[in-house]
Amino acid sequence: MDVKIFRPSKNTLQSGRAGRKYWLMESIDKGDFSVEPLMGWTKSNNTQKQVHLKFNSSEDAIIFAKNNGWNYSVMPDNKRRVKPRNYGDNFKYVPSQERV
Repeated sequence: MDVKIFRPSKNTLQSGRAGRKYWLMESIDKGDFSVEPLMGWTKSNNTQKQVHLKFNSSEDAIIFAKNNGWNYSVMPDNKRRVKPRNYGDNFKYVPSQERV
């Protein structure tokens, strides 16, 4: 089974960064989907796609994947970049360049 290990991103509806201290492992689905004939919903026989495992570190997740014989890929953690800004910069005059 192929799995990916990643740290989830911040919730877009909240301004805080709490809840990002864990790493997730989820399976990479190969896509054996079909259409359910009665209602027309999409169905799959692969229930592994619904399983998300939480780990304290990426190393713990890698050890777990190796012990189970799974192929894994680790997604890099995106670091937060803060651009220092000042309230006065909102009103600062920046002359535009003349177009030739």
